[in-house]
Formats: sequence, C-alpha cells, structure tokens
Amino acid sequence: MAEVRPSEPAGVRPSEPAGVRPSDPAGARRRAAQPVGSGVRSAESTDSPLRSVVLAGGGTGGHIYPLLAFADCLRRHQPDIRITCVGSSKGLEGRLIPAAGYDLRQVPAYQLPRRLNVDLLATPARMLRSMKAGLEILDDVQADVVVGFGGYVSVPAYLAAWRRHTPLVIHEMNVPPGVANRLGMRFTRHVAVGFPHQPSASPLLAHARMTGVPLRPAIATLERKQVRHGAREHFGLHPYLPVLFVFGASQGARSINLAVAAAAKAITEAGIQVLHVTGARNEPVEVPPNLPVPYITVPYIEDMELGYAAADLVLCRGGGMTLAEVTTVGLPAIYVPLPYGNGEQRRNALPVVQAGGGIMVDDAELTPDWIERTVVPLANDPKRLHDMSEAAERFGRRDGDEALRAFVLDVVSGRL
Repeated sequence: MAEVRPSEPAGVRPSEPAGVRPSDPAGARRRAAQPVGSGVRSAESTDSPLRSVVLAGGGTGGHIYPLLAFADCLRRHQPDIRITCVGSSKGLEGRLIPAAGYDLRQVPAYQLPRRLNVDLLATPARMLRSMKAGLEILDDVQADVVVGFGGYVSVPAYLAAWRRHTPLVIHEMNVPPGVANRLGMRFTRHVAVGFPHQPSASPLLAHARMTGVPLRPAIATLERKQVRHGAREHFGLHPYLPVLFVFGASQGARSINLAVAAAAKAITEAGIQVLHVTGARNEPVEVPPNLPVPYITVPYIEDMELGYAAADLVLCRGGGMTLAEVTTVGLPAIYVPLPYGNGEQRRNALPVVQAGGGIMVDDAELTPDWIERTVVPLANDPKRLHDMSEAAERFGRRDGDEALRAFVLDVVSGRL
C-alpha cells in the first residue's frame, strides 16, 4: 500500500450506506481454502523440505504485504509449517503481522548509510548487534531457509543466514534494488524479481528468477467485471458511470489529494465518479458540495480489491506493490512517481507505460488543469481504457506466491 493496500489502522473503514452491501463479496474476496489450524494436510506436506521458514521484511506496506501473501501460500500447502517473521517495533509489521496470525520476532534495525557520514562509523557495531539477534532467532526456530523482502529490518536475518550457512532467498520488486537487499545479495545468488523488465535493467538482477509478486488471493483471483456492481454499491457509487480510483502509497499522498480534489468539479461534471483514498495520516480534502455525481472520500480501504473492482481507471504512485496489484487486475493507470528517492518508482512504471498500460506524469505537473485536460477525456474513452487494460494485464502475474514457493523449494532441496 504498495504499495497497495493503504496501511493505516485497520479499524478505519469506508462509511457504508445503510442496508447496502456488496452483492457478491465472496467473489471479490476469495480466501485461502485451508485456514490456519484447519487440520487439513496437503499430500506434499510430509515430503516437503520446509519445516521452519524465517520471513524478513518490514517498514512499509511494500515489504510487508508480499511477505504476508507468501506466508499464507506456505500455510495453504503445509498447515503445520513453522513461520517466523522478523521485524521491528517501529515499522508497520508490528501491527500487520500479528494481526495476520503470524509470529513476529523483533530485532534491532538500523538504517544503512548511503554516504560517508558519522553514522558510517557506528555501522559495524550496529550490524554486529543485529546479527546476534538474528542468530538467536534462526537457532531457536531451526530455520531451513530465510526469505527476505527488503527493508532495513531484514538485514539481521540476512547476516544471520550468512553466518549460519542457512539458505537465503531474496525477493526484489524495484530497480535499482533497495539498500538492504543489495547487502543481502552479497550473501546469496538466489534472487527472485517481481517484473520481467528487472533482470535487464540492473546488473545485480541479471540472473534473478522472475517469479512475480506474491499477492493476497482476494486480489490475485479478482475478476473485476464479475463483482463491479456489488463493489460500486458498497461505496455508494452509481453502477454504470465511470469511476476514477485515486490513492497514494501506504501513507497516502498529499500532492495527489490536493490536485484531484481541486479538480473535483471538472471531473464530476464530465460524468466521472471518484473514489478517493486520502490516507488516514493526511488531512481530509475539501471537496465542493452538491457535485453532480458521487465523489467519495475515505481515509483508508482495508479490502483494496473492492476499490479495484469498482474502478475503470486508477491514479496512483508507482511503488512495486501498487504496480503488481494494478497490473494483475488489469487496470489502466495514471502513475505519479514519488518526486524524491532514487527514482525507482519511475523505473517501475515506465515499462508498463511504454507498453500502453498507463500514462505517467511528474508530481509537480499533476495540476487540476492537467487532470481536466488529460484524465477526464481518458476516463470517458471506453475503447482506450479497454486497450490499456489489456496492455497492463500482460505485466501482471497472478501466481507470484506459488512461483516464489517453487523457487524456495528448489533452493532448499539443492536443485539450484
């Protein structure tokens, strides 16, 4: 959220009109067939080399959500497998991982310096403390493998895996890879990537396996057309008018909020509805009253699949998790990459844009006038939206969790 589900408190839900429920919520929110503790064992359960898996990643939704989706996949195949997650008390994982029913072990996590400064002098001692904490966890749970999804909190597990000669698999969604994963790649050659353009875009990823991104089954199995009517009813939207779905990253995006809200009159006067997720940490946006069609604002949506099902067009950031979800469900998108960082969001979205699955605009250029000139005509052009949808879907992969599990099994069994 990425980053795709926005990552604010789970108790914040969109307001629901009285008596209005999705007509087929089960279709939009398919869950794993074998819940934890069901007692159902798969045929391969007794033959799998996996008994205990350590999953490392945290800080933002882009690291945590694929970790959780992969944990669910492991549990579906082996209900009795031991899954231990490594995280920090400061990150979102402190709330999201225990809420999903998984064991979270907290470790000291330190941001790795990107340049020469005073923090660099303290780095060796900090890394030693982190590694010792990671070693205690790996020894305690007798880990067969460590699977890392990035974020500084994954470093202790990477260091411990190197020290204990425990197999290490790293999953990376961005180009260039994040700092923590770049460090981890010094200790393993087993790297998986989320998108087909990544191996050719970075020498560090040249020999990586393309597995796709692990997604929640509710998104990976979503067929938007089948549940569109119920999803729109859920949010109080008209069933047949086009819908623009707006959201930022896991914390929301203030610049996107302000630009779209300022264009609310032009958008709705063109017959386009808006479903706008502002982010619970952002101030509420001011939308003019008495608009001709619905403009729905919510701070947070827990079940993003309902937002995707309701939408015809998305306006969003370009985080890896966002890109994975949007392309998998086949939504055309307007990507507004973060204006700071190392440019990974632009690199993430560019191949999809070049293939016709979206358009891109700089954050500084996302103005109400640009929205009126560009977004409004696009949202009212069904033929172009259809073509963009097909192009976007070619980049998505619905079996990223299963493909990553197959890769991990190959590594642990010695086939790689």
